[in-house]
Amino acid sequence: MKKTVLIISVFLVGILILSSCKHKPHIGLLVDNLQQERWKKDMSIFEEKVKELGGTCSVLIADSDPDKQLLQAEEMIANGVEVLVVIPANQLKAGDIVIYAHQNHVPVISYDRLIKNCNLDYYISTDNIAIGELQAGYLTKIKPAGKYGIIGGSRVDNNAYLLNIGQLNILQPLIEKGDIEVVFNEYTNSWSLHEGYEITNNYLNSEMNQGLDAIIAGNDALAAGAISALKEHNLAGSVLVAGQDADIQAIRNIVGGNQTMTVYKPIEALAYTAADAAIKISKGIAPSNMDITINNGKRLVPAILLKSQVVHRQNIDLTVVSEGFISEQDIEKNGNKE
Repeated sequence: MKKTVLIISVFLVGILILSSCKHKPHIGLLVDNLQQERWKKDMSIFEEKVKELGGTCSVLIADSDPDKQLLQAEEMIANGVEVLVVIPANQLKAGDIVIYAHQNHVPVISYDRLIKNCNLDYYISTDNIAIGELQAGYLTKIKPAGKYGIIGGSRVDNNAYLLNIGQLNILQPLIEKGDIEVVFNEYTNSWSLHEGYEITNNYLNSEMNQGLDAIIAGNDALAAGAISALKEHNLAGSVLVAGQDADIQAIRNIVGGNQTMTVYKPIEALAYTAADAAIKISKGIAPSNMDITINNGKRLVPAILLKSQVVHRQNIDLTVVSEGFISEQDIEKNGNKE
């Protein structure tokens, strides 16, 4: 009898061990929207990496609605996700996601955009102050004096404010010398093309218009909108334009001479880093490479900030093309690559 009990016990332990070995960490990814080209790439690479690391991934899109995103978080947690990775629709309202997740013992990684004023677990992004400095630094080397316009990103996205800090880090000394005048500096409701168009067009049509030499836009969609307004005023190509994200249309605009530069964020590395961290956290392992902290208004959040690089007409092949981010064929579809 004792021998039979022992055999059954060993059998049950074996089943438990096998089942634990087969356990796949369940990771949830909450995405703000897919309006910008880059988010589709982030999402695809993240899902692929999670699966490669032995996990499963659930993804929901909030369509820029923070209340919807909270409901999606609740749905994912009810369905058993072990870690939430969030691209917040609103930097403040997403704090409710963190609170709810913690009530259910689910850690949260804030992806690319910082969730403010809550006990956020981790933050993985690029150095957005440095990106603003790259944008302004590149344009001021070409045009160290003149009238500059700044089109910031969304008011509900902390990155927009960080970009502006970086841009003004470079511009302020030149402003104080009297070499550069900032003729407009406006944030937007979203990161959309039409707002870039409206801000630029409103200035060019206003009595305040005393010329325009350069525009620094928060992303490539805003830059594309600004370029549309410049075209209507026969200024495209004569006004410097900086963007961010290395969208395919931005690369075509650079090739065509209507955009001066963009900033290529290491999206593949960003998504891979977040997926790797999520899998480790689900296994109770703290990511070892989070060697800095970022103040989100409530606590110092362990973080990883990756570096970005400038893309201009002369280095397109050496950057986004050579790394497989964009193909030469895609560039040539709507423009002539020289």
